[in-house]
Amino acid sequence: MPPGLFIILLTILTIYLTKFSGRLACAVGIGTLIFYLLCTGLVAERLMGHLEMKYSPPAQIEHAGADVIILLGGGAIRDVQDVDGAGTLCASPSSRLLTAVRLQRILNIPILLSGGQVYEDSGAEALISGRVLKSLGVPDEKILLETKSVNTTQNAIYSAEILREKNLTRPILVTSAFHMNRAVLNFSRQGIEVIPYPTDFTVSHDPEFHYTKLRPQAEALLLNVTVMQEILRTAVTEYFNI
Repeated sequence: MPPGLFIILLTILTIYLTKFSGRLACAVGIGTLIFYLLCTGLVAERLMGHLEMKYSPPAQIEHAGADVIILLGGGAIRDVQDVDGAGTLCASPSSRLLTAVRLQRILNIPILLSGGQVYEDSGAEALISGRVLKSLGVPDEKILLETKSVNTTQNAIYSAEILREKNLTRPILVTSAFHMNRAVLNFSRQGIEVIPYPTDFTVSHDPEFHYTKLRPQAEALLLNVTVMQEILRTAVTEYFNI
């Protein structure tokens, strides 16, 4: 259901409660205002932009001295027919993979695919990504697979093991821009200094105001939920080492 409907109902409830309890009406009114703001594109752009702009892609990646690209997973579906086999990546990891392939063609270094099968009905992401990379022309010897991880913490742990085994010391980390801060934090906890290469951006660096961005939208609320989840997960990682 559209969030605007709930905002109208909560506003009516706030007005009704003023007849019985000013404090309760004030509390509901404040909650309604916060909910409304979280449903607007205006707020969503600012909050998501705060996450996404923490890191920027290096201007001259050719001179960074990188020896491997780490591509973090973000979701796959196992039983959907793709161009060259069964199983496909979701939208976000597809965007990440496109960036990784373009970097690989410039730098001619291996891509380490990090991501296992999170649920029984989801795809084994690193394997699916590997198949896609091969279909895009990336040689077998330039593809490394890490298939055990099911979250960002494990991405870092298991990828670090492979990096040490292969004597790779200067990785480029490719993931969605909003996810990069937490990813860098997890890799640093494993003693791995990465070159952040954020991709899959969702908002502009310099968003402009438009009155339609004040309209409550489910898409804006979902974007803000993603922001709040990421902030919470980063805090848990930073303070509880989980």
